[in-house]
Amino acid sequence: MSPEEFKIPEKMVAAVYDAVGPAENMYLTEITPPLPMTADVMVRVDYSALNPIDVKTRAGGGASPGVLNYPAVIGSDFAGVVVAAPYAAHPLQPGTPVYGMNPVPRYPGTYAEYTAVPSMSLSRMPTTIGADIAAAVPLAGMTAWGMVELAEVAAGQRVLVHAGAGGVGHFAVQFAALRGAHVIATGSARNREFLLSLGAAEVIDYRSERFEEVLRPVDVVIDLIGNVHDNTGTRSLQILRPGGYLVNAPSFSWPTMAEEAEAAGVRASLYKVSPDARVLDQITALIDAGKLTVHVDALYDLADIVQAHNALEQGHTRGKIVLRIPHD
Repeated sequence: MSPEEFKIPEKMVAAVYDAVGPAENMYLTEITPPLPMTADVMVRVDYSALNPIDVKTRAGGGASPGVLNYPAVIGSDFAGVVVAAPYAAHPLQPGTPVYGMNPVPRYPGTYAEYTAVPSMSLSRMPTTIGADIAAAVPLAGMTAWGMVELAEVAAGQRVLVHAGAGGVGHFAVQFAALRGAHVIATGSARNREFLLSLGAAEVIDYRSERFEEVLRPVDVVIDLIGNVHDNTGTRSLQILRPGGYLVNAPSFSWPTMAEEAEAAGVRASLYKVSPDARVLDQITALIDAGKLTVHVDALYDLADIVQAHNALEQGHTRGKIVLRIPHD
């Protein structure tokens, strides 16, 4: 980047919405770039990525109660370049390729040309993948890492990962396998070979088999569905060994989880991710060592934000959907 490219413009293009509702509420417009505060790093966003929380928030669920002003910008994931560091000796100086996630809506969303990011929410980008792939990693990767770590997955354990081919799921399958676990993933028949390539030892086609009828007890369930589909969470308690651990990520997907788990004699916990550069650095090391695969299912331009959101809402995304953020 030349010195001119480090200049932050007075206006930037962003995808925004004026009220909660369908994807069609989103549109592109020019807004004022965010103002970095204290130890924030200013980043030129080259790619962002979609996550289910984005869809929920835009539709009026998820983090929507925290959206205080409209038009609103959402999106947590980003990959790009530092354009302004908070102080001269900061380790991430202008021109440094970085990636990470912003704690939206407390911080500005990343469906935009620029974003201000807390120093502990971003890391140096992996050197072995492009920014378009890197943008797919942060939120989903750190969520999967945290769920596997919370459950203390260990070598020799049997671990069931629901929705194993999805954004969080395809990372969770790999992290559990890297720890030496015997990983069973639920997914569609078309994702069987993909899941096996990630390290799953078994794949259960949820459309043709009831996992609780064909599996012997497991030690851990990484639950990325809850009870929003076919009572997947409740059914999962049936196959946990006594004292086993279920970790659930989709907020509000299973309100009675704690009571049901206690009655079944197993442990259960909700998990919510926090941006953490120390975790992302460890994930980066696995990527650069060739031990972690990142799958991008589709790439959309920011101008196609409505189509991108509709695609994610239709379900069945393998890995992640990424947004290209153009810069004139």
